[in-house]
Amino acid sequence: MFYHRTNEFLYPLRVACPDPKFASMLMEQLAGQNGELAAGMQYIIQGLKCKNAKIKDLLLDIGTEELNHMEMVAHMIELLVGEQTSTASPEEFAFQLLGGGGPLWINSMGSPFSSTYVDAVGDIAADLQSNIAAEFRAKAVYERLYRQAKDPAVQDFLKFLISREEAHANLFRQALDEVQGQGVLKDFVDTSYSRQYYDLSQPRQSYRLT
Repeated sequence: MFYHRTNEFLYPLRVACPDPKFASMLMEQLAGQNGELAAGMQYIIQGLKCKNAKIKDLLLDIGTEELNHMEMVAHMIELLVGEQTSTASPEEFAFQLLGGGGPLWINSMGSPFSSTYVDAVGDIAADLQSNIAAEFRAKAVYERLYRQAKDPAVQDFLKFLISREEAHANLFRQALDEVQGQGVLKDFVDTSYSRQYYDLSQPRQSYRLT
């Protein structure tokens, strides 16, 4: 399924100078709940059991790209950590002690990656809805990281990833439009109870289900 070409990334990676503190923040998008590893695993497992050939191809293509993003984020973390020194900061020391100066399958808080981050229920409509939300969540985290980044080269890299999250969200939305009436969308809103909105707030709000 895969061919690996060393250092052949989708976007050039560089940093002006090491920044271990930001590297620890970027770990969130390597192995966190909304990170690249979770996205790649989610789309690939969905694609492997998808019966729609066109959408199966889409899921596997995007899943493969997410694994490339994962590798890029991992390499960016390595660049931001920099060379090991005897006068390491707390962030540098953590990377050196636990990962030998490189990334690990942990998030920014040090929690290990979990397969519970992967959403795949086997329903084409439900999975595509979940994927759209996943791309938006990833975009939100990358935008927060962008605002924290001080290195223009790192900001450029984050802008690239933000743009790719938007592209994936649009592709999944287009795919969802093509499966209307399938999966959980079949006979959707077909009873009177499906059309009722229970206003349980006091005072009452103006929102109504149409």
